[in-house]
Amino acid sequence: MGQLENLMKLGLTETEAKQVLEDDKKIDRGEKMPFDLSADKVKETRKYRQTDRAPTVYNWQNKRERKPNDEKRLLIDVIRYCLEDSGVNEIEITNAERQIDFIFNDTRYRIVLSAPRK
Repeated sequence: MGQLENLMKLGLTETEAKQVLEDDKKIDRGEKMPFDLSADKVKETRKYRQTDRAPTVYNWQNKRERKPNDEKRLLIDVIRYCLEDSGVNEIEITNAERQIDFIFNDTRYRIVLSAPRK
């Protein structure tokens, strides 16, 4: 079944259907049709097609609350007790779950504890 018969099924007469097919061919070739919009109307339609969108607001100030890791705190405490038993006096726990600094024989040392993911 051709395009002409399909258009006629939609309720168009044979001459109207032929005119529609002819106009389609002209449009495909890039010809300007009488029902095309003027330049002013094209600008106006663009204005109505655009929508206003609320800007996305990011709140970077709120940092994620980390759950305390009691196991790491325990390990840092065990390391501190071991260092104290070894005669190290200047021990500083910089981060209770991560870092301990100390001086041994006039040399600064730092132990950083990490728990890598799988």
